[in-house]
Amino acid sequence: MSAPPVNLDFVRRRAPLTLGSGVLLLLGVAAAGAALLEYRHLESRRAGLELKLDAAARGSHRDPALDLRAAGLSEAAGRLAQELGTPWTRLLAELEAASADSAGKIAVLSIEPDHTKHNVHITGESRDLPLVLGYVQRLQASTLLRYPMLESHDVKTDDPQHPVRFAMTAEWRELP
Repeated sequence: MSAPPVNLDFVRRRAPLTLGSGVLLLLGVAAAGAALLEYRHLESRRAGLELKLDAAARGSHRDPALDLRAAGLSEAAGRLAQELGTPWTRLLAELEAASADSAGKIAVLSIEPDHTKHNVHITGESRDLPLVLGYVQRLQASTLLRYPMLESHDVKTDDPQHPVRFAMTAEWRELP
């Protein structure tokens, strides 16, 4: 048995383009073009969203060193504002006037404010205890200080003049 011969004709003309095949070709090209345009639109949208995401990530990313520095600066600014809120001029003038009323026999050694409680701790020295009590009484008549109280006193026996070292606290008033 022999196989039928295979005739290959490479020269024969192609069938002419029909209306149906032309319409199908145009529809295929249009569909491919529409798919390409949609792909480019989605790709550009994705790129824009990635840029927004990167910008948001950069904006929300905080440097811990900057945060610590800012916290330190705001804490220092708060302390400075508290320090400026202390009525130093009037407070020192009041203490100086009370000392002058005691004929200069009271020496104020230190003044330590407590800004949160509006208190001031005063340490001083005098020749004797009645002068200290007079000093405290004079400060009780002050318009700036409230509740001045003697906390402690100590007679220095190692000193030949036996001075009295005292500590007192008072609350300062906020005057306009």
